[in-house]
Amino acid sequence: MIREASACWVVEPGVAEIQPVSLTAPGPDEVLVRARYSGVSRGTETLVFAGRVPVDQYATMRAPFQEGEFPGPVKYGYLSVGVVEQGPPELLGRTVFCLHPHQSAYVVPVSAVVPVPEGVPAARAVLAGTVETAVNALWDAAPLVGDRVTVIGAGMVGCCVAALLARFPGVHVELVDTDARRAGVAGALGVNFANPADARGDRDLVVHASATAAGLQQSLDLLAPEGTVIELSWYGDRPVQVSLGGAFHSGRLSVRSSQVGMVAPARRGRRSYADRLALALDLLDDPAFDALITGASRFAELPDVLARLTSGALPALCHLITYEDGE
Repeated sequence: MIREASACWVVEPGVAEIQPVSLTAPGPDEVLVRARYSGVSRGTETLVFAGRVPVDQYATMRAPFQEGEFPGPVKYGYLSVGVVEQGPPELLGRTVFCLHPHQSAYVVPVSAVVPVPEGVPAARAVLAGTVETAVNALWDAAPLVGDRVTVIGAGMVGCCVAALLARFPGVHVELVDTDARRAGVAGALGVNFANPADARGDRDLVVHASATAAGLQQSLDLLAPEGTVIELSWYGDRPVQVSLGGAFHSGRLSVRSSQVGMVAPARRGRRSYADRLALALDLLDDPAFDALITGASRFAELPDVLARLTSGALPALCHLITYEDGE
């Protein structure tokens, strides 16, 4: 049996199209998933759409089920939620999350899907991949009870980190962003908000997710002696310059990178990628995360959505893509 579906391709930098795709019947260890929602990861996906992935990062930036190559044609994305229509009996009819590009239906190995917990709405579950990034960042950061923590950059990743930090006992969290509209999101997540000029200093830990040199510089400037910056930003092909004078050496400050492609060293051997993703989905059983879904469009509109997100005409945290009639 061959089933027709549709997928979004970046055919060249700045141009995306919805194109047909043929699916074969799933094998014994595969599932056929009908997509219900996908999420547009604004930071990474606009870099891909604009053709700004550095050549030396092509392999690192590959999505799990990506087709094609950068800068295009390429089928990209990794925040998909759908319903299993064919596969093992225990998964039939289940809502699942998959790190799959934007596509109306797809066949993948059983191991590539993770069931969405009953208490987590399917639309909210598209955030699982971003919460997974936040989980890994906090495994790397290892915040302590009572720490003073700042998150710079109130995009999807920064907001997910702040939301999880708000659950740590005694941790004082401040979310910093140049966009004052993010104050409402911070309030929904249960953390304080500040613009950069009013950010508090003497911080034990700063998580940087603004993808700007100014944000990274401020992250260092806000640290207390022996404090640490966890760098989550992806800069694409943009150069980054910071000053390492002043208190950087005398204060014994640290900058550490974190990224979702590898389980944090402190958890390796004890946690798998599947464990981390399942944990992210469990953590999404919290309506506070709904504040991160800031708009929705139908799948047919995705090429225009990508263009507007990239130009800044469409401000968003997570923009939801819907696949079913009436949604």
